[in-house]
Amino acid sequence: MRGMYAVTAASLAVLGAAADVQAAELLIESWRNDDLQIWQDRIIPAFNAHHPDIEVTFAPTAPREYNAALNAKLEGGTAGDLITCRPFDAALQLFQQGNLADISDLDGLSSFPDFALAAWQTDDRASTFCVPMASVIHGFMYNKDAFAELGLEVPATEEAFFTLLETIRDDGTYVPLAMGTADQWESATMGYTNIGPNYWKGEKGRAALIAGEAKFTDEDYVAPFRTIARWADFMPMGYEAQSYPDSQNMFTLGRAAIYPTGSWEIAGFSRDSDFELGAFRPPVAKEGDECFISDHVDIALGMNPASKNAEAARTFLEWVTSQEFAELYSNEIPGFFSLSNHEISLDDPVARTFMSWRGECSQSIRVAHQILSRGTPNTWNEMWVVSANVINGTQTPEEAAEQLQKGLDAWYRPGE
Repeated sequence: MRGMYAVTAASLAVLGAAADVQAAELLIESWRNDDLQIWQDRIIPAFNAHHPDIEVTFAPTAPREYNAALNAKLEGGTAGDLITCRPFDAALQLFQQGNLADISDLDGLSSFPDFALAAWQTDDRASTFCVPMASVIHGFMYNKDAFAELGLEVPATEEAFFTLLETIRDDGTYVPLAMGTADQWESATMGYTNIGPNYWKGEKGRAALIAGEAKFTDEDYVAPFRTIARWADFMPMGYEAQSYPDSQNMFTLGRAAIYPTGSWEIAGFSRDSDFELGAFRPPVAKEGDECFISDHVDIALGMNPASKNAEAARTFLEWVTSQEFAELYSNEIPGFFSLSNHEISLDDPVARTFMSWRGECSQSIRVAHQILSRGTPNTWNEMWVVSANVINGTQTPEEAAEQLQKGLDAWYRPGE
Protein backbone atom coordinates (compact mmCIF):
# COMPACT_ATOMS: atom_id res chain seq x y z
CA MET A 1 0.00 0.00 0.00
CA ARG A 2 1.39 3.37 -1.01
CA GLY A 3 1.16 6.37 1.31
CA MET A 4 2.99 9.54 2.14
CA TYR A 5 5.62 7.66 4.12
CA ALA A 6 5.50 4.34 2.29
CA VAL A 7 8.92 2.70 1.93
CA THR A 8 9.73 0.54 -1.06
CA ALA A 9 11.99 -2.48 -0.91
CA ALA A 10 14.64 -0.51 -2.79
CA SER A 11 14.57 2.37 -0.34
CA LEU A 12 14.69 -0.03 2.61
CA ALA A 13 17.89 -1.45 1.17
CA VAL A 14 19.38 2.02 0.89
CA LEU A 15 18.31 2.96 4.39
CA GLY A 16 19.39 -0.33 5.89
CA ALA A 17 22.91 0.06 4.55
CA ALA A 18 23.45 2.91 7.00
CA ALA A 19 21.48 1.49 9.92
CA ASP A 20 24.55 1.30 12.14
CA VAL A 21 25.26 5.04 12.05
CA GLN A 22 25.83 6.26 15.59
CA ALA A 23 23.98 9.14 17.20
CA ALA A 24 24.85 12.42 15.51
CA GLU A 25 23.60 15.92 14.87
CA LEU A 26 23.20 17.39 11.38
CA LEU A 27 22.62 21.01 10.39
CA ILE A 28 21.18 21.80 6.94
CA GLU A 29 21.94 25.14 5.28
CA SER A 30 19.31 26.38 2.80
CA TRP A 31 17.85 29.48 1.15
CA ARG A 32 14.30 28.02 1.18
CA ASN A 33 13.14 29.69 4.40
CA ASP A 34 9.50 29.32 3.31
CA ASP A 35 9.88 25.55 3.72
CA LEU A 36 11.01 25.63 7.36
CA GLN A 37 7.75 24.32 8.83
CA ILE A 38 7.53 21.55 6.24
CA TRP A 39 11.02 20.33 7.08
CA GLN A 40 10.34 20.47 10.80
CA ASP A 41 6.90 18.86 10.72
CA ARG A 42 7.11 16.40 7.84
CA ILE A 43 10.47 15.78 6.19
CA ILE A 44 12.75 15.43 9.22
CA PRO A 45 10.26 13.25 11.15
CA ALA A 46 10.03 10.95 8.11
CA PHE A 47 13.80 10.54 8.13
CA ASN A 48 13.89 10.05 11.90
CA ALA A 49 11.39 7.21 11.57
CA HIS A 50 14.34 5.26 10.17
CA HIS A 51 17.20 7.01 11.97
CA PRO A 52 16.00 8.24 15.37
CA ASP A 53 19.57 8.69 16.60
CA ILE A 54 20.41 11.34 13.98
CA GLU A 55 19.16 14.75 15.06
CA VAL A 56 18.55 17.01 12.07
CA THR A 57 18.09 20.79 12.18
CA PHE A 58 16.96 22.74 9.13
CA ALA A 59 18.44 26.25 9.44
CA PRO A 60 17.56 28.39 6.39
CA THR A 61 18.78 31.88 5.52
CA ALA A 62 16.76 34.43 3.54
CA PRO A 63 17.26 33.78 -0.21
CA ARG A 64 18.95 37.10 -0.98
CA GLU A 65 21.39 36.62 1.89
CA TYR A 66 22.12 32.92 1.41
CA ASN A 67 25.19 33.03 -0.81
CA ALA A 68 27.01 35.65 1.25
CA ALA A 69 26.03 34.08 4.57
CA LEU A 70 27.02 30.58 3.45
CA ASN A 71 30.41 31.75 2.17
CA ALA A 72 31.08 33.54 5.43
CA LYS A 73 30.21 30.43 7.43
CA LEU A 74 32.37 28.23 5.21
CA GLU A 75 35.32 30.59 5.62
CA GLY A 76 34.78 30.72 9.36
CA GLY A 77 34.36 26.97 9.75
CA THR A 78 30.81 27.27 11.10
CA ALA A 79 28.80 26.04 8.10
CA GLY A 80 26.35 23.18 8.49
CA ASP A 81 26.92 19.54 7.61
CA LEU A 82 24.59 19.60 4.62
CA ILE A 83 24.48 22.44 2.11
CA THR A 84 21.56 23.19 -0.18
CA CYS A 85 22.96 23.69 -3.69
CA ARG A 86 21.91 26.03 -6.47
CA PRO A 87 22.39 24.53 -9.96
CA PHE A 88 25.53 24.71 -12.10
CA ASP A 89 28.23 27.32 -11.55
CA ALA A 90 27.29 28.50 -8.05
CA ALA A 91 27.60 24.96 -6.68
CA LEU A 92 30.50 24.07 -8.98
CA GLN A 93 32.49 26.98 -7.57
CA LEU A 94 31.85 25.74 -4.04
CA PHE A 95 33.10 22.29 -5.05
CA GLN A 96 36.21 23.69 -6.72
CA GLN A 97 36.93 25.69 -3.55
CA GLY A 98 36.77 22.49 -1.51
CA ASN A 99 33.48 23.39 0.17
CA LEU A 100 31.41 20.50 -1.21
CA ALA A 101 32.41 16.85 -0.97
CA ASP A 102 32.59 14.47 -3.93
CA ILE A 103 29.65 12.11 -3.40
CA SER A 104 29.92 10.25 -6.71
CA ASP A 105 29.88 6.90 -4.90
CA LEU A 106 26.40 7.32 -3.38
CA ASP A 107 24.37 4.30 -4.52
CA GLY A 108 21.17 6.28 -4.94
CA LEU A 109 22.58 8.57 -7.64
CA SER A 110 21.76 5.85 -10.17
CA SER A 111 18.11 6.87 -9.77
CA PHE A 112 18.65 10.20 -11.54
CA PRO A 113 18.78 10.98 -15.29
CA ASP A 114 21.93 12.46 -16.78
CA PHE A 115 20.48 15.94 -17.37
CA ALA A 116 19.56 16.20 -13.68
CA LEU A 117 22.97 15.12 -12.41
CA ALA A 118 24.75 17.44 -14.87
CA ALA A 119 23.63 20.47 -12.88
CA TRP A 120 25.78 19.30 -9.97
CA GLN A 121 28.74 17.70 -11.70
CA THR A 122 32.08 18.90 -13.01
CA ASP A 123 32.16 19.69 -16.73
CA ASP A 124 33.84 16.36 -17.45
CA ARG A 125 31.16 14.65 -15.31
CA ALA A 126 33.87 12.90 -13.31
CA SER A 127 32.61 14.20 -9.96
CA THR A 128 29.11 14.65 -8.53
CA PHE A 129 28.82 16.95 -5.52
CA CYS A 130 25.08 17.35 -4.78
CA VAL A 131 22.04 15.07 -4.81
CA PRO A 132 19.30 16.52 -7.07
CA MET A 133 16.17 17.29 -5.07
CA ALA A 134 13.72 19.03 -7.37
CA SER A 135 13.02 20.86 -10.58
CA VAL A 136 10.39 23.36 -11.69
CA ILE A 137 8.47 22.93 -14.93
CA HIS A 138 7.56 25.84 -17.17
CA GLY A 139 4.24 26.38 -18.88
CA PHE A 140 1.08 28.44 -18.65
CA MET A 141 -1.43 28.57 -15.82
CA TYR A 142 -4.97 29.65 -16.56
CA ASN A 143 -8.26 30.55 -14.95
CA LYS A 144 -10.51 27.55 -15.60
CA ASP A 145 -13.61 29.49 -14.65
CA ALA A 146 -12.80 32.18 -17.22
CA PHE A 147 -12.18 29.54 -19.90
CA ALA A 148 -15.54 27.89 -19.13
CA GLU A 149 -17.31 31.26 -19.15
CA LEU A 150 -15.88 32.15 -22.58
CA GLY A 151 -16.09 28.63 -24.02
CA LEU A 152 -12.32 28.37 -24.49
CA GLU A 153 -10.15 25.30 -24.96
CA VAL A 154 -6.51 24.73 -24.07
CA PRO A 155 -4.33 25.38 -27.15
CA ALA A 156 -2.00 22.73 -28.52
CA THR A 157 -0.40 24.75 -31.35
CA GLU A 158 0.98 28.24 -31.71
CA GLU A 159 -1.80 29.21 -34.12
CA ALA A 160 -4.44 28.03 -31.64
CA PHE A 161 -2.67 29.92 -28.86
CA PHE A 162 -2.85 33.27 -30.64
CA THR A 163 -6.43 32.64 -31.74
CA LEU A 164 -7.25 32.02 -28.08
CA LEU A 165 -5.56 35.27 -27.03
CA GLU A 166 -7.46 37.21 -29.68
CA THR A 167 -10.75 35.75 -28.47
CA ILE A 168 -10.04 36.76 -24.87
CA ARG A 169 -8.93 40.25 -25.92
CA ASP A 170 -11.94 40.82 -28.14
CA ASP A 171 -14.34 39.76 -25.38
CA GLY A 172 -12.80 42.35 -23.05
CA THR A 173 -13.66 40.70 -19.73
CA TYR A 174 -10.13 39.51 -18.99
CA VAL A 175 -6.58 40.54 -19.81
CA PRO A 176 -5.29 37.69 -22.00
CA LEU A 177 -1.74 37.47 -20.56
CA ALA A 178 -0.82 38.57 -17.04
CA MET A 179 2.80 39.53 -17.52
CA GLY A 180 4.91 42.68 -17.39
CA THR A 181 8.47 43.50 -18.41
CA ALA A 182 9.56 45.88 -15.62
CA ASP A 183 11.63 43.25 -13.80
CA GLN A 184 13.01 41.79 -17.06
CA TRP A 185 13.73 38.29 -15.74
CA GLU A 186 10.12 37.19 -16.36
CA SER A 187 10.53 38.00 -20.07
CA ALA A 188 13.39 35.49 -20.29
CA THR A 189 12.23 32.91 -17.75
CA MET A 190 8.50 32.84 -18.44
CA GLY A 191 8.78 33.99 -22.03
CA TYR A 192 11.81 33.09 -24.12
CA THR A 193 13.04 30.01 -22.25
CA ASN A 194 9.51 28.82 -21.51
CA ILE A 195 8.58 28.37 -25.17
CA GLY A 196 12.11 28.13 -26.61
CA PRO A 197 12.74 24.38 -26.24
CA ASN A 198 10.01 23.68 -28.81
CA TYR A 199 12.02 25.69 -31.33
CA TRP A 200 15.59 24.54 -30.64
CA LYS A 201 14.56 20.95 -29.87
CA GLY A 202 15.39 20.95 -26.20
CA GLU A 203 18.66 19.36 -25.17
CA LYS A 204 19.80 19.03 -28.77
CA GLY A 205 19.74 22.79 -29.28
CA ARG A 206 21.14 23.59 -25.86
CA ALA A 207 24.06 21.21 -26.34
CA ALA A 208 24.71 22.63 -29.81
CA LEU A 209 25.22 26.12 -28.37
CA ILE A 210 27.66 24.80 -25.76
CA ALA A 211 29.57 22.86 -28.42
CA GLY A 212 29.72 25.90 -30.72
CA GLU A 213 27.76 24.02 -33.38
CA ALA A 214 24.91 26.55 -33.22
CA LYS A 215 24.58 30.27 -32.61
CA PHE A 216 21.84 32.41 -31.11
CA THR A 217 21.53 34.05 -34.52
CA ASP A 218 20.33 30.75 -36.02
CA GLU A 219 16.62 30.59 -36.84
CA ASP A 220 15.83 28.12 -34.05
CA TYR A 221 16.88 30.71 -31.45
CA VAL A 222 15.53 33.82 -33.21
CA ALA A 223 12.05 32.36 -33.77
CA PRO A 224 10.98 32.31 -30.10
CA PHE A 225 11.90 36.00 -29.88
CA ARG A 226 9.49 36.63 -32.75
CA THR A 227 6.78 34.76 -30.88
CA ILE A 228 7.13 36.63 -27.58
CA ALA A 229 7.21 39.92 -29.52
CA ARG A 230 3.61 39.11 -30.50
CA TRP A 231 2.64 38.72 -26.84
CA ALA A 232 2.73 42.50 -26.36
CA ASP A 233 -0.65 42.88 -28.06
CA PHE A 234 -2.24 40.73 -25.36
CA MET A 235 -0.50 41.98 -22.23
CA PRO A 236 -1.96 44.58 -19.80
CA MET A 237 -2.00 48.26 -20.63
CA GLY A 238 1.24 49.73 -19.29
CA TYR A 239 2.88 46.30 -19.06
CA GLU A 240 6.30 47.96 -19.44
CA ALA A 241 5.94 49.21 -15.86
CA GLN A 242 4.26 46.09 -14.47
CA SER A 243 6.32 44.13 -11.93
CA TYR A 244 6.30 40.45 -11.09
CA PRO A 245 4.14 40.89 -7.95
CA ASP A 246 1.75 43.06 -10.01
CA SER A 247 1.30 40.21 -12.48
CA GLN A 248 0.78 37.67 -9.72
CA ASN A 249 -1.91 39.85 -8.15
CA MET A 250 -3.59 40.51 -11.49
CA PHE A 251 -3.93 36.78 -12.08
CA THR A 252 -4.98 35.69 -8.60
CA LEU A 253 -7.57 38.49 -8.41
CA GLY A 254 -9.20 37.03 -11.53
CA ARG A 255 -8.46 39.94 -13.83
CA ALA A 256 -6.40 37.92 -16.32
CA ALA A 257 -7.13 34.61 -18.02
CA ILE A 258 -3.60 33.23 -18.59
CA TYR A 259 -0.31 33.54 -16.72
CA PRO A 260 2.97 32.51 -18.41
CA THR A 261 4.82 30.94 -15.55
CA GLY A 262 6.18 27.82 -13.93
CA SER A 263 5.12 25.22 -11.42
CA TRP A 264 6.70 27.16 -8.52
CA GLU A 265 3.53 29.30 -8.43
CA ILE A 266 1.16 26.40 -7.64
CA ALA A 267 1.09 26.67 -3.85
CA GLY A 268 0.73 30.45 -3.76
CA PHE A 269 -1.88 30.64 -6.50
CA SER A 270 -3.90 27.81 -4.95
CA ARG A 271 -3.92 29.74 -1.68
CA ASP A 272 -4.62 33.21 -3.07
CA SER A 273 -7.10 32.65 -5.92
CA ASP A 274 -10.81 31.85 -5.60
CA PHE A 275 -11.16 30.20 -9.02
CA GLU A 276 -10.13 26.79 -10.30
CA LEU A 277 -6.58 26.69 -11.63
CA GLY A 278 -5.46 24.86 -14.75
CA ALA A 279 -2.20 24.52 -16.66
CA PHE A 280 -1.18 23.86 -20.25
CA ARG A 281 2.23 23.25 -21.76
CA PRO A 282 3.93 25.54 -24.29
CA PRO A 283 2.18 25.05 -27.63
CA VAL A 284 4.13 23.47 -30.49
CA ALA A 285 4.65 25.33 -33.77
CA LYS A 286 2.28 23.09 -35.70
CA GLU A 287 0.17 20.03 -35.10
CA GLY A 288 2.18 16.83 -34.98
CA ASP A 289 5.45 18.42 -33.88
CA GLU A 290 7.38 16.78 -31.08
CA CYS A 291 7.01 18.74 -27.86
CA PHE A 292 9.71 19.86 -25.45
CA ILE A 293 9.39 21.35 -21.98
CA SER A 294 11.72 23.32 -19.73
CA ASP A 295 12.03 21.06 -16.69
CA HIS A 296 14.60 23.20 -14.98
CA VAL A 297 16.89 21.81 -12.30
CA ASP A 298 16.41 23.99 -9.24
CA ILE A 299 17.67 22.61 -5.94
CA ALA A 300 19.97 19.90 -4.60
CA LEU A 301 21.73 18.89 -1.40
CA GLY A 302 25.47 18.38 -0.84
CA MET A 303 27.82 17.62 2.02
CA ASN A 304 30.28 19.93 3.71
CA PRO A 305 33.65 18.11 3.59
CA ALA A 306 34.50 19.67 6.95
CA SER A 307 31.50 18.01 8.61
CA LYS A 308 32.33 16.14 11.81
CA ASN A 309 29.34 13.89 11.13
CA ALA A 310 30.16 12.77 7.60
CA GLU A 311 28.75 9.27 8.00
CA ALA A 312 25.41 10.59 9.22
CA ALA A 313 25.39 13.23 6.45
CA ARG A 314 25.90 10.53 3.83
CA THR A 315 23.06 8.54 5.39
CA PHE A 316 20.78 11.54 5.02
CA LEU A 317 21.87 12.06 1.41
CA GLU A 318 21.17 8.41 0.60
CA TRP A 319 17.66 8.90 2.00
CA VAL A 320 17.23 11.96 -0.22
CA THR A 321 17.80 9.65 -3.23
CA SER A 322 14.94 7.36 -2.14
CA GLN A 323 11.42 7.00 -3.50
CA GLU A 324 10.06 7.96 -0.09
CA PHE A 325 11.78 11.36 -0.13
CA ALA A 326 10.85 11.95 -3.78
CA GLU A 327 7.14 11.51 -3.11
CA LEU A 328 7.17 13.33 0.20
CA TYR A 329 9.04 16.40 -1.06
CA SER A 330 7.01 16.63 -4.28
CA ASN A 331 3.72 16.55 -2.36
CA GLU A 332 4.69 18.80 0.51
CA ILE A 333 6.01 21.49 -1.83
CA PRO A 334 3.67 21.33 -4.87
CA GLY A 335 5.34 22.42 -8.09
CA PHE A 336 8.81 21.33 -7.03
CA PHE A 337 9.16 17.92 -8.62
CA SER A 338 11.58 15.17 -7.77
CA LEU A 339 14.24 14.71 -10.44
CA SER A 340 14.58 11.00 -9.72
CA ASN A 341 13.23 8.18 -11.86
CA HIS A 342 11.10 6.84 -9.00
CA GLU A 343 7.39 6.46 -9.60
CA ILE A 344 5.53 8.87 -7.35
CA SER A 345 1.92 9.95 -6.96
CA LEU A 346 0.94 13.57 -6.47
CA ASP A 347 -2.05 14.92 -4.56
CA ASP A 348 -2.33 18.38 -6.16
CA PRO A 349 -4.23 18.29 -9.49
CA VAL A 350 -2.32 21.20 -11.06
CA ALA A 351 0.99 19.64 -10.03
CA ARG A 352 -0.17 16.37 -11.62
CA THR A 353 -0.88 18.25 -14.85
CA PHE A 354 2.58 19.81 -14.95
CA MET A 355 4.26 16.50 -14.16
CA SER A 356 2.21 14.65 -16.79
CA TRP A 357 4.11 16.57 -19.48
CA ARG A 358 7.21 14.55 -18.64
CA GLY A 359 5.44 11.57 -20.18
CA GLU A 360 4.38 13.53 -23.27
CA CYS A 361 7.43 15.67 -24.06
CA SER A 362 11.22 15.61 -23.96
CA GLN A 363 12.79 17.51 -21.06
CA SER A 364 15.39 20.25 -21.18
CA ILE A 365 16.60 23.08 -18.95
CA ARG A 366 17.06 26.84 -19.35
CA VAL A 367 19.32 27.27 -22.31
CA ALA A 368 21.95 29.64 -20.85
CA HIS A 369 22.41 28.11 -17.40
CA GLN A 370 25.19 25.61 -18.05
CA ILE A 371 28.63 27.01 -19.02
CA LEU A 372 27.23 29.78 -21.26
CA SER A 373 26.84 32.34 -18.46
CA ARG A 374 30.27 32.11 -16.84
CA GLY A 375 31.82 35.08 -18.58
CA THR A 376 31.23 38.78 -19.09
CA PRO A 377 28.72 39.68 -20.33
CA ASN A 378 26.68 37.02 -18.53
CA THR A 379 24.48 35.41 -21.18
CA TRP A 380 21.57 34.71 -18.84
CA ASN A 381 21.48 38.30 -17.58
CA GLU A 382 21.73 39.55 -21.17
CA MET A 383 18.78 37.30 -22.02
CA TRP A 384 16.68 39.12 -19.40
CA VAL A 385 17.40 42.46 -21.05
CA VAL A 386 16.93 41.51 -24.68
CA SER A 387 13.78 39.46 -24.03
CA ALA A 388 12.17 42.45 -22.32
CA ASN A 389 13.35 44.73 -25.11
CA VAL A 390 11.81 42.48 -27.77
CA ILE A 391 8.44 42.46 -26.02
CA ASN A 392 8.66 46.23 -25.48
CA GLY A 393 9.40 46.72 -29.17
CA THR A 394 12.69 48.53 -28.58
CA GLN A 395 14.76 45.75 -30.13
CA THR A 396 13.99 43.39 -33.00
CA PRO A 397 14.23 39.61 -32.53
CA GLU A 398 17.24 39.60 -34.87
CA GLU A 399 18.98 42.37 -32.91
CA ALA A 400 18.34 40.52 -29.65
CA ALA A 401 19.88 37.33 -31.02
CA GLU A 402 22.87 39.25 -32.38
CA GLN A 403 23.47 40.88 -28.99
CA LEU A 404 23.42 37.49 -27.23
CA GLN A 405 25.82 35.94 -29.72
CA LYS A 406 28.16 38.93 -29.76
CA GLY A 407 28.33 38.88 -25.97
CA LEU A 408 29.01 35.14 -25.93
CA ASP A 409 31.68 35.41 -28.62
CA ALA A 410 33.48 38.03 -26.53
CA TRP A 411 34.61 35.44 -24.01
CA TYR A 412 33.46 31.91 -24.86
CA ARG A 413 35.64 29.49 -26.82
CA PRO A 414 33.87 26.13 -27.15
CA GLY A 415 35.98 23.21 -26.11
CA GLU A 416 38.64 25.29 -24.36
